[in-house]
Amino acid sequence: MMSIITDTTQIEPSRELRDTCAIVGTATSRLGKVPGVSSLDLLVEAIRNALDDAGLQASDVDGVLCRGPDESYSHHQLVAERLGINARFSTTLTNGGASQIMSVALAVMAIRFGLAKTIVCGFGRDTWSRTHASEEARVKNETRPEAMRAREFGPEYGYFGATAAHAFGATRHMHLYGTTRDQFGEIAVAFREHALRNPDAQMKKTLSIEDYHAARMIVSPFGMFDCSLRSDAAGAVIVTSAARARDMKQPAVLIKGFGTHNNTRGWFADDNMVVTAAKLSGEAAYRMAGLGPRDVDTAQIYDCFTYMVLTQLEDYGFCKKGEGGAFVSSGALRLGGALPCNTSGGQLSEAHCEGMLQIVEGVRQLRHTYPVERQVKDAEIALISGHGGNQVCHSTLILGRAS
Repeated sequence: MMSIITDTTQIEPSRELRDTCAIVGTATSRLGKVPGVSSLDLLVEAIRNALDDAGLQASDVDGVLCRGPDESYSHHQLVAERLGINARFSTTLTNGGASQIMSVALAVMAIRFGLAKTIVCGFGRDTWSRTHASEEARVKNETRPEAMRAREFGPEYGYFGATAAHAFGATRHMHLYGTTRDQFGEIAVAFREHALRNPDAQMKKTLSIEDYHAARMIVSPFGMFDCSLRSDAAGAVIVTSAARARDMKQPAVLIKGFGTHNNTRGWFADDNMVVTAAKLSGEAAYRMAGLGPRDVDTAQIYDCFTYMVLTQLEDYGFCKKGEGGAFVSSGALRLGGALPCNTSGGQLSEAHCEGMLQIVEGVRQLRHTYPVERQVKDAEIALISGHGGNQVCHSTLILGRAS
């Protein structure tokens, strides 16, 4: 008779993987509105820029890990073909916004166990172009093909997509802890302030708390500036062993820890809307890195909506559950604050690339190559989050500046 496994001890990445690999190249494509350029073209553009940043050629790469558009089959094959790479190790990931950090984690494991030596990880999207292809597309504002959309228990009840799903979570948090729209607005305003220091950011206009409240409502309690952008964008990073990284063009940024967790019972099950999978994902990453929240100098948080920043900050231990509103209102997220967050503008103001640009920004902050007005002073440790897959999948990455 088959035995039932009852041991629920959490499996975590081996600490032996800590600091064994590094990110040696990073780049983006053009961001924002790039009409006439496909998501594949944008991703190849970002990868080529990342290779140039690392001082490498495509022939130096033997692994390709990426996420493609929802309808793309074996997207990694299309990417490798464009670059002229016969990859020893390659695959396409499909956990939504959690995929990008998972690709970096998978790259570390593949390199550590000899499946590849140098791996490119990336993601590209042409969402602005898709949602502005026609007036009908603009009104629908859908990124998935028609055939992949929900067919029942959704639109006929006024339930449309991710905005509504996250709005339930925000409303629940407000009910339990007294969180306010002013506190959500503090997040949007802080990230816009960061974007204005980033010449590549999609959003170029200042944003005040008055502007935030004056914007039209999308799904209560979310107004327009609570919602991330529709963007044409791509980003890429190059991962190799820490030993090889010492001889590269750019300062190495070490991969110190990573973790994943998936609340696959569903967004509406248990307390998953308020205590997200970031909690257990983050705990696993902290254990692997041998670090804790107090060691983090900058966080690049998956900001699909303002609320998700607030609840993840709680779940990662930067403040207690229910105290996220007070934390963000304190100015903690701004440059010079206790925890400079989404310092390029994030998905709310730089561009929405399903978390890929958060990895790029984390690496750049730890290189200390920014001018003083964009640089987190003395940044040594960065935490990056990824969130997606119907709201329930999560991944965490902790990076460290090499000594």
